[in-house]
Amino acid sequence: MNNFLPGLYIVSTPIGNLEDITLRALNVLKNSDKILCEDTRRSIKLLNFYKIKKKLFSYHKFNEKKLLPFAVNSILEGEKVALISDAGTPILSDPGLLLLRECIKKNIKIFPIPGVSAITTATSVSGFNEKYFFYGFLPKKDKEIEKELNALRDHNFCIVFFVPSIKINYYIKFFKKYFANREILIAKEMTKIHEEFYRKNLKDFDGFKSKIKGELTVVLSNIGKRNVLEDNNVDKKTLKLEISKYLKRYSVRDVVNLISQKNKLPKKEIYDLCLKLKK
Repeated sequence: MNNFLPGLYIVSTPIGNLEDITLRALNVLKNSDKILCEDTRRSIKLLNFYKIKKKLFSYHKFNEKKLLPFAVNSILEGEKVALISDAGTPILSDPGLLLLRECIKKNIKIFPIPGVSAITTATSVSGFNEKYFFYGFLPKKDKEIEKELNALRDHNFCIVFFVPSIKINYYIKFFKKYFANREILIAKEMTKIHEEFYRKNLKDFDGFKSKIKGELTVVLSNIGKRNVLEDNNVDKKTLKLEISKYLKRYSVRDVVNLISQKNKLPKKEIYDLCLKLKK
């Protein structure tokens, strides 16, 4: 490989099918002095498949602080260090951010070696709007989940989550509460033999009746043209009376802000309702 310089190489690896890797990524792995990975047992299968004889160093969220000096000093001494995750593009909901930031701080060369990502793979077949926001793994506690989803509910773009298969029904109830007007794509074991895509309308979806296995990538659609007030079961009669009362005393802008904040509803829907009532 020409101009193969010392530095940190962020190498994308397959998310399932071992053939989904670039020639450049293979070349980098073959020529690396050290390869940092999450689980050596998983990464060795990839290296063995391509007959790459390199030592793997376990580098995960429980030891990344401890191994940080080891990785950085290796590069400063002139080595080529590759960082890979169990699957897909490293650092995106995977370990490595601490190392990346330290390399930036020390002006160490960083080389992204692009390839497969579960994020783009799922969104590319979703059929939703091309604008998306990647969130990753949600919190585990109810209150924290509510806080995060409430902050995202009014944004009109697709949202991508990583969800453990055993927790999918648990998170579905929160998705229904905050995104009932959206469509959902659940991608299971992408690029593998048992690859499946579940396409549902969240409003009518109560989760899976039987357990499903595998890695799940969840994509929620953008809001679209559906009425958020109706999809969230808002009592429109009571809401209209409340808006009419305030419109007698305040401007449309003030009423929109007031009602939106008070009822946690989208400003656009309240604004449209205000205009209809003023007529």
